[in-house]
Amino acid sequence: MDTFLIKAVQLILAFAILVIIHEFGHFLFARIFGVKVEKFYIFFNPWTSLFKWKPRKYYGFFNKKKYFKGVSPEKEEECSPANEKSSAGTEGRKKKRFWSDTEYGIGWLPLGGYCKIAGMIDESMDTEQMSREPQDWEFRSKPAWQRLLIMVAGVLFNFLLAILIYAGLVYATGERYVPFRNAEMGMAFSPAAQHIGFRDGDIPLSADGKTLDFPLDARMEMMQAKEVKVLRGGDTVSVRIPSKFIFMLDEEAKAGKTPINFMTYRIPAQVSQVQPGDGADKAGIVKGDRLLAIDSVATPSLDKFLPALEGHGGKTVQIKVARRSGARTDTLVKSVRLSDGSKMGIGLEVDPTTFYKFEDKRYGLFESVPRGIEMGADKLTSYAKSMKLVFTKEGAKSIGGFGAIGSIFPEKWDWIAFWNIAAFLSVALAFMNILPIPALDGGHVMFLLYEVIFRRQPSEKFMEWAQMIGMGLLILLLVYANGMDIVRLFK
Repeated sequence: MDTFLIKAVQLILAFAILVIIHEFGHFLFARIFGVKVEKFYIFFNPWTSLFKWKPRKYYGFFNKKKYFKGVSPEKEEECSPANEKSSAGTEGRKKKRFWSDTEYGIGWLPLGGYCKIAGMIDESMDTEQMSREPQDWEFRSKPAWQRLLIMVAGVLFNFLLAILIYAGLVYATGERYVPFRNAEMGMAFSPAAQHIGFRDGDIPLSADGKTLDFPLDARMEMMQAKEVKVLRGGDTVSVRIPSKFIFMLDEEAKAGKTPINFMTYRIPAQVSQVQPGDGADKAGIVKGDRLLAIDSVATPSLDKFLPALEGHGGKTVQIKVARRSGARTDTLVKSVRLSDGSKMGIGLEVDPTTFYKFEDKRYGLFESVPRGIEMGADKLTSYAKSMKLVFTKEGAKSIGGFGAIGSIFPEKWDWIAFWNIAAFLSVALAFMNILPIPALDGGHVMFLLYEVIFRRQPSEKFMEWAQMIGMGLLILLLVYANGMDIVRLFK
């Protein structure tokens, strides 16, 4: 239950941040071009809101009541900030631009958010407003290039947010990694990876001709490549990557593995800690011992040791260990009584930098920005490439909703992991929103480009129908994706 709550809180917090930034992009550019923004909401608010607030209207040092003293209601409306060029302003009352004509709120349905822009056909379907004469402070009255920038702004801000997060992470923590060439024992591969031709001990060299050295990027590049070259026993070997490889990894994920970890560093099974009073402690195993074999089964690496322990619950096993004392290494055999769960009361070293020569990439303030841009662009490219798989039979089955998204967050709170995931989701949100689907930003952009090219606007009735169809498609997709999450729970 605690794990579920931690993941849920991270998911909601990440969504809230992404929605605020996305909608603020629309909000800011709308205000820059003098377009009235009627509502700015985090999450949706059908029927009711958790919170809403509309600031008092102030003009400089004067409040609304004092400023409009002796002015008729009609003149007051003409002199509103949404009507900056009104005739009322010529009566000696120079007004100032302000943002207080917007209602701010928090909805109860955490599926997104919205920025209601006056004079625009959007999810609010405010046909009454659209039936009135256009006003100069409305979206529909502005030039096409201004409307285009307003619609693109949300996507742009999400991508900029991802760049900012990535830049901040590399500036704060740098990037420590073991180059593949330094991993003397090579890599360990999951069953799905071995099925297509990888072998434990392989050292990745290139993916579709691109040199692989940085593991944080290499896994995604290998998954999406057509051919990967590896070093195997001194020879260079080519491994063909089938298009369904990512779906094979998804099947592994359902069995408790993580797709991104289809490849891990092969490292020795070395004890990092010993639990006092448990089997290993009683047998005389100490921190720093390397575990070479269980009974007659050799365990040269961590990936071999853990499976070898299974099935010995409640039994006594003979464990061969290598213990270093100064320049000398002794080989010992210890009799260890395992618990019913095949545990021996030890912790194992999992950091490859403990065993291999690593590199530390540090970035200054100005160096971190180009790296952030590079990481954002790589994530966007990778996500775009993976989207084509959605339109396959296997891809349709792998679609997930909020449950699938929430599952990628760590079980324990980790700010580094959280911001990495938030940055990736921001890239994904930017890409999804720019798709040319009515009701998404990309749909509005598509119709605006049509207007720019053909010098005429689609009819309002057409736009209304397009909006309704687009909303219907998105609702169906949402139901399907979250339905697949439910189906997986009962498999």
